[in-house]
Amino acid sequence: MSDNALYDAFFALHHGLPRQGPGSGDTTRRLLSLAGPLPPHPRVLDLGCGPGRSALLLAEEAGTGGGADVTAVDLHEPFLAELRQAADARGLAGSIRTVQADMAALPYGDGSFDLIWAESSAYSIGFDRALRSWRRLLSPGGTLVVTECVWTTDEPSPEARAFWDEHYALRTTAANTAAAVAAGYHVLGTYPQPESDWDEYYGPLGERADTADPAAPGMAEALAATRAEIAMRREHGSEYGYTGFVLRPADPRWRTRPETDADAAAVRAVNAAAFGTEAEAELVDRLRQDPSAWLPDLSYVAEGPDGTVAAYALITRCRVGGVPAAALAPVAVAPAYQRQGAGQAVVRAVLDAARLSGERLVLVLGHPEYYPRFGFVPASRYGIRPSFDVPDEAMMALDLDGCGKVPVGTIHYPAAFGV
Repeated sequence: MSDNALYDAFFALHHGLPRQGPGSGDTTRRLLSLAGPLPPHPRVLDLGCGPGRSALLLAEEAGTGGGADVTAVDLHEPFLAELRQAADARGLAGSIRTVQADMAALPYGDGSFDLIWAESSAYSIGFDRALRSWRRLLSPGGTLVVTECVWTTDEPSPEARAFWDEHYALRTTAANTAAAVAAGYHVLGTYPQPESDWDEYYGPLGERADTADPAAPGMAEALAATRAEIAMRREHGSEYGYTGFVLRPADPRWRTRPETDADAAAVRAVNAAAFGTEAEAELVDRLRQDPSAWLPDLSYVAEGPDGTVAAYALITRCRVGGVPAAALAPVAVAPAYQRQGAGQAVVRAVLDAARLSGERLVLVLGHPEYYPRFGFVPASRYGIRPSFDVPDEAMMALDLDGCGKVPVGTIHYPAAFGV
């Protein structure tokens, strides 16, 4: 049997199916919501688009102007033909351009797209290479959305390990998050895809396999591989799954890092200048002295062009219903650097650090028009409330791993806060 016969048989199994990997319209919308505000008609690059379920949704719904201009890329022309037919049927032919190209060698200039989308496709060149290769294509403030298969256990069974090591070496969500940060991205959010996303893929594929002719060239081998994959999911699905990663390149104007002992005086000065009072500076001093509150490596600074401390953000330990959580406070920007992005840079950096250290829930009491850009929502949505009276919209929470499984109850701050 030739490799071409197996290739043709594989695609014969997949032609006409709604999806070429786990996913759903709900998941696409959820990931799109994590991407934050987009231009009215964003320029979207959908890589490994397959028959284009995501491309169609993005063309209709992305952006504040009622849809996006989508460039849909795939190596397999028959998939692109399916997408063009679907776009014509939905009146989207003018919004979707199909391109047969290799996602590892894209013919586009730097800054060409506001949003790059890759559902179930980055594996073809590898997660790390995808992040390196595609970053230059994003416009300033642009966003990359990638879904990737990951281990959901620290100790996969030998059977699951052997299967995936043969096909594609998996990592955990935490390991991919660390790789994204190391590659110069901030993590806007992650989303573990539900089991129903796998059903949307394997349900139609399994039905197709049941009706395929095993005597066709290459089909017996394609069927065996497909059924082995479905069986692996059925028997070991609790050990792996897909996670969506919503990423944005870090602002190159601001170098962010954990504070050092040498920064203490500058941090104090920034807090005092930003708030016009010594109160927040003294709060930081008190928190430093409380080992039950201070979290190593979650005190962050952003440097100005001259290397001085331009902004500061601190996360310390609090509790919700008796369960450990984290509190973001204070956030301070030196007056000379306010409204220039330094505050956003240092907040995103300390939130990345919190993800990497294993924190799951971060709380903030702050301006309801500022913090939602980082993914914060009213804490009351999770059943979380402070022990004192504040406007509901000002007490906010961020679920760092996107699973929705956060503690509920009353927030208890460290004694240094005096509440």
